[in-house]
Amino acid sequence: MHSLVYDDITTAADRVAGHVRPVALAGPTEPGGVHLALELMQHTGSFKARGAQNFLLAHREAGTLPDAGVTIASGGNAGLACAWAAARQGVPATVFLPTTAPRVKVARLRAYGADVRLVGTEYAEALAACEEFARTTGALASHAYDHPLIAAGAGTLLDEIRRQVPGLDTVVVAVGGGGLFAGVATAARQHGIRTVAVEPENCRALDAALRAGRPVDVTVDSVAADSLGARRVSATAVEAARHDGVRSVLVPDAAIVRTRQTLWDDRRLAVEHAAATALAAVTHHEQDAAGAGYRAAPGETVCVVLCGANTDPTDLVAP
Repeated sequence: MHSLVYDDITTAADRVAGHVRPVALAGPTEPGGVHLALELMQHTGSFKARGAQNFLLAHREAGTLPDAGVTIASGGNAGLACAWAAARQGVPATVFLPTTAPRVKVARLRAYGADVRLVGTEYAEALAACEEFARTTGALASHAYDHPLIAAGAGTLLDEIRRQVPGLDTVVVAVGGGGLFAGVATAARQHGIRTVAVEPENCRALDAALRAGRPVDVTVDSVAADSLGARRVSATAVEAARHDGVRSVLVPDAAIVRTRQTLWDDRRLAVEHAAATALAAVTHHEQDAAGAGYRAAPGETVCVVLCGANTDPTDLVAP
């Protein structure tokens, strides 16, 4: 396993500069509130564009980007980012998704020119099909989260946030497979910033891994499973979570749904349930329960990453 270090992230930042959008920040609407990192405004609608660009640009630099192009299995966002980055590099992309992937993501993938293949009902089944495709065609296999170039690309977000939020104490991110968390936590540790890793109660691959002492398979059953539905977290994420200054918390689906609606009501932000998962940790009313949510200390400066906006907004109710 490659141990992710801060140098990996600074290298990625130099590589993707000019290829990704610098993150926009929204300040608190009330005293003591949290800053919001609007990564939902990134190319392809999620932070995944950072890792995809870093991955393909690194292979382009090394001369290891094949004519057969790139292939990836994804619940949607990583596939979108991979297809977009591949189009920028002029190579084909073949994307494997579960049949449960939101239609909005499938449609956008095809708009990017990707060959979309729907396999199984969970990410793990799509991944197996993707791996077989790579073996038989010679396509370069990317990964939705479990690759050092992907995690390092995602980690470039932290320094952008830090430059805009003086005195940042804590960054809060949702966790699926752990690429965003591993990258952000690695960069945050360099600056003495706390990282809070947030998962749905019934979609808790990192929490289970920390309890078991190693990555283990978990069941996936959450409203946020389309983005956070990895059955197993990466070993890199588990390593990052074992350092001081990292806290892992859980939130219930009801809080995720409520927080997503509140973001629409109060700010007119239509976010994925994964993005609402991170914010729910610091806002929902059950945050005093054991393991549920994160209560900031008085005067603590907190930034929550709103990681994506590839969602069907028709279930958002007008206030």
